[in-house]
Amino acid sequence: MRRLLNAIYNGAAALAALCMVGLLIMVMASVVSRELGFNLRGIDSYAGYFMAGAGFLSLAHTLKKGEHIRVTLILNAISKPWQRALELWSLGVASLLSLALAFYSCRLAWQSFDFNDVSTGVDATPLWIPQLTMALGTVVFALAFVDEFILEILNKRQSTQNAEMVRSE
Repeated sequence: MRRLLNAIYNGAAALAALCMVGLLIMVMASVVSRELGFNLRGIDSYAGYFMAGAGFLSLAHTLKKGEHIRVTLILNAISKPWQRALELWSLGVASLLSLALAFYSCRLAWQSFDFNDVSTGVDATPLWIPQLTMALGTVVFALAFVDEFILEILNKRQSTQNAEMVRSE
């Protein structure tokens, strides 16, 4: 099960990297087209879609690598039993919030598909297509939070403090 979950997180990160490459291509194409005196219609919208996709698809991998910003000021000031209770509470709330975000992201993509909603730009892209990256990213993010919550309950969660965090606090 652990290998499958890690493969899902890494797969989402790989898709985020592909979105970054797509963003680079869109920006380069936009710059080149302006320099050569012609306009590629809708290219700015596609750059935005790729940027959003990269952001959402990378959320779970970033969480699992311990790279999300954590405010540990209170955690470091309380005893171990209270630290564990606060971690459980925080991960429980984060799991619920991420599940709600995933639900509404999927619902938004489905409604855009159902209503044939298109972008208001000149490209008239069906909005459910770029919204799929948001929906997929939030679903994997919710899965990662639930995974962290279960690992914390089972007392098998790895410490997420990396060397950069230790130096900066």
